[in-house]
Amino acid sequence: MLNFIKNLLFELGKPILSSIKSIGKYSLFISHTILSFNKFPKRISLLFEQMHKIGVESLPLIAITSIFTGMVTAVQASYQTSGYLPHRLIGTLICKSTMIELAPVLTALVMAGKIGASLAAEIGTMRVSDQIDALEMLSINPFDFLIIPRLIAGIIMLPILTIFSNVFGILSGYLVSLSLYNISSTEFFNGIRNFFVPIDLWSGLIKSIVFGMIITSIGCFQGFYAKGGAEGVGKVTTRAVVISSIMILITDFLVATLIFR
Repeated sequence: MLNFIKNLLFELGKPILSSIKSIGKYSLFISHTILSFNKFPKRISLLFEQMHKIGVESLPLIAITSIFTGMVTAVQASYQTSGYLPHRLIGTLICKSTMIELAPVLTALVMAGKIGASLAAEIGTMRVSDQIDALEMLSINPFDFLIIPRLIAGIIMLPILTIFSNVFGILSGYLVSLSLYNISSTEFFNGIRNFFVPIDLWSGLIKSIVFGMIITSIGCFQGFYAKGGAEGVGKVTTRAVVISSIMILITDFLVATLIFR
């Protein structure tokens, strides 16, 4: 019985100790990244390259996701408020739900699957193929060469993609409301204008900045410490997407609590 309890405690303690170790390693990773910022001006060209990869190349995916999200939001808003609220408030519901929650969170989750996985796989492949070691032997700091351009690009481009997501989502919701539920353009846009407050927009953009940092830092962190060849790269890629998605949802709650309480 005593051995059983010991084994049980040991099995329960392993994931806890592993999590604490990962948090410590991530903290060191972030501190090394911050200390390397003084050399960043030499990497401006890499920043624009990553901004194109993270932002411009992701725009079609964000557009498709946002358009159908806006359409579903319009359908649900009309159904759930039928008989309870006037049609002129449909635009308000679509606008507020899109700007505050749907656009930043769904954009971040989509980007965690696309960009987070891509960064983990790219840097992980460089690690297991000794390319990062080769950079260090050439006296090239891998943090300012690999990590910082990707991190800053994510922080810059996520808010921009969120703005596009807002536009696509609200316009698609407007078209569905106009065509299926006979809501006039005047009613729809008056509902937006009469109840809009700037914090609705800024809260989503603040969230997206934090989400951009989470996605890129976790993806780079997982790839930077990859090991075990192709199998190891696959594991860190999956881990990057899972951890980023969980952290996005947790951070969404924390930021919303700070802003709206």
